[in-house]
Amino acid sequence: MTTTTLRPAAPTTTAKAPYERGPAAARARRKRVLNWIAVHCVAIAIALLFVLPFVFVFLTSVMSDDQAMSGDLWPDAWHWENYKAVVQTDGFLDWWKNSLIYAGLGTLLTVCSAIPVAYALAKFRFRGRRTAMMLVISTMMLPPQVIVIPMYLVWAQQFHLSGTLWPLIIPMAFGDAYSIFLLRQFLLTIPKEYIESAKVDGCGELRTLLKIVVPMAKPGIAAIALFQFFYCWNDYFGPQIYAAQNPASWTLSYGLESFKSAHSVNWNLTMAATLLVMAPVCIVFFFAQKAFVEGVTLTGVKG
Repeated sequence: MTTTTLRPAAPTTTAKAPYERGPAAARARRKRVLNWIAVHCVAIAIALLFVLPFVFVFLTSVMSDDQAMSGDLWPDAWHWENYKAVVQTDGFLDWWKNSLIYAGLGTLLTVCSAIPVAYALAKFRFRGRRTAMMLVISTMMLPPQVIVIPMYLVWAQQFHLSGTLWPLIIPMAFGDAYSIFLLRQFLLTIPKEYIESAKVDGCGELRTLLKIVVPMAKPGIAAIALFQFFYCWNDYFGPQIYAAQNPASWTLSYGLESFKSAHSVNWNLTMAATLLVMAPVCIVFFFAQKAFVEGVTLTGVKG
């Protein structure tokens, strides 16, 4: 009887030798590094285009009067008292207060008036809904210069509110066409099943709006609030028309022009005032951006 010895089967795959895969892996790593450098160099170059003007304004704001008029880019001494001199300028704190009132009330009234209108145009089915939407959009095409004279006559002669900011704040309680359109487009993306489920549970339209729609529409609401705040804070045309004759009602955007004219040779003070005007906008954008990202993350996730 013959016996046969069984040999182990040869492995189906053979591992490559280190010297065979080493060059390929090195080339792949080198390619990833070069791609990372290329992408980040482009990003850094674009970021510098936006950051360098702010750096120039800041460095000029802490220079002395003589150095600010020279071609120096770096201050010899840091003159922080320039900011104190700007704040102590007559009327500057009043301009700051007026800007906060104008931007704060304007944003609040715009959001509160835009939410119900946008909700009705997005989720209600009624006769004339398309016509109403077309009317809202058509008001966006009307230049403000067309109606500025009749509106000024109404506010000045009928309501006697010239020299104040109320002619700019009160109309925002009746809605803003751009905010309504933007929020309505966002509300169209909210599934109707959420609203129908709330109504099945016994929620009325108002409670459904406040408890279901508003939390889910947080990104859209943050967007229109951000846009409206920036518009009010940077508005120059409106305060020039209604508040020019009353310096106590000037805003920062309009008062800065007067400050620049009074300190035309003091570029350090002008830059310091400009930076103080821009600071609230940058702070609001920083926190609003965080709220926007949080709203997008949580929308439709929590039940």
